[in-house]
Amino acid sequence: MSFNSLGLSDALLKAINKKGYDKPSPIQEKAIPPILEGKDVLASAQTGTGKTAGFTLPLLQILSEGTTKRNRPVRALILTPTRELAAQIFENVKEYSEFLDIRSAVIFGGVNQRPQAAQIKRGVDVLVATPGRLLDLCNQNILSLASVEIFVLDEADRMLDMGFVRDIERIIKLIPKKRQNLMFSATFSKDIKKLATGILTHPVYVEATPENTTVEVIHQKVFRVAKAKKTGLIIKLISDGNWQQVLVFTRTKHGANNLTKKMISSGITAAAIHGNKSQGARTKALEGFKNGSIRVMVATDIAARGLDIPLLPHVINFEIPNISEDYVHRIGRTGRAGASGEAISLVSADETSFLNDIQKLIGMKIPIEVIEGFEPDPNASTEPVKQNQGRSRSRSPKANAGGNKSGNKNSSKGGTANSGRRSRDRRN
Repeated sequence: MSFNSLGLSDALLKAINKKGYDKPSPIQEKAIPPILEGKDVLASAQTGTGKTAGFTLPLLQILSEGTTKRNRPVRALILTPTRELAAQIFENVKEYSEFLDIRSAVIFGGVNQRPQAAQIKRGVDVLVATPGRLLDLCNQNILSLASVEIFVLDEADRMLDMGFVRDIERIIKLIPKKRQNLMFSATFSKDIKKLATGILTHPVYVEATPENTTVEVIHQKVFRVAKAKKTGLIIKLISDGNWQQVLVFTRTKHGANNLTKKMISSGITAAAIHGNKSQGARTKALEGFKNGSIRVMVATDIAARGLDIPLLPHVINFEIPNISEDYVHRIGRTGRAGASGEAISLVSADETSFLNDIQKLIGMKIPIEVIEGFEPDPNASTEPVKQNQGRSRSRSPKANAGGNKSGNKNSSKGGTANSGRRSRDRRN
């Protein structure tokens, strides 16, 4: 099938051709037609499957066929959990709307709101936003969502993990009841289906790949290693393999910073990316990683979510996640667009149960190796690491509590709610 057969306009086909695409991906092929028909859609698709174009292209076509109002109120709202993902979606919207009379903007926290507010006042058709900044501008009466015709909730599963449920509920109340809804998630979990029932109306279900499966072209491997020897092993693997672009996952921000420092001291250019980093530092790290000046990017799950890094060859789990689905998200950063990739996990004794859960989820045994000099400790306990050493399953705002010295003038009163909101604002 070609893009020509999906019913897209000549202006969009011209933009698609300019980007060098000729055939739609499975998610695009399945999602675009029902969206063009005006139906609500609940789609399951991993990052890197082309899902952004899957909702951006039909969204732009629907808006271009409608009547453009002089003051250009927001007609399409795309809500996403992280700053990086918001910026990437915005770039896609700009590229695909190049030959259309469509204005777009992106808003997120961590940067001065004045330029964003000024752009909104000039008029915006498509707004890409993270929840915290969106609600802040609405509360200040800088932004109105009363004219939204299409609402897109991207990375819905991560929205839940980051504790954005209440913010989503507040945003839903600000947009018209009569609208088209598009919801994209990596999985169709029970929580996602519950959230969907409150947002979507008679949705069309779309799946690009079987639920919770890993990409077949990714070569997965586990190295059993003593916990104290993980840093030495990862440095050896990267150095001996002369790997030039490696995304490494740690369970905590503190762990990401420590590992980055040790890599730099070993002569490996590295940068950490997580919620405590400023937007400028995160952008600089990502640019350096993409252009090759930084070989290793060490990230937490939340910061890495939505990162679009073409042809990434290596992903390493310095610590495997205690939530099995996160493993699928992590290794999905490699093996994209038909390219092969390698996903390596360094597993210590106390992570044994996490590894077993992951293998059950993906339906396969991951090959295990032991490297001489980095053997696992035979006397180490296999008792799982405590949940507070990783991300909790809790969805409550309290679970996302964290310090933000700048505070938030628009937060609701009360210690728990405020602390949760401050944490989310720091991330988005």
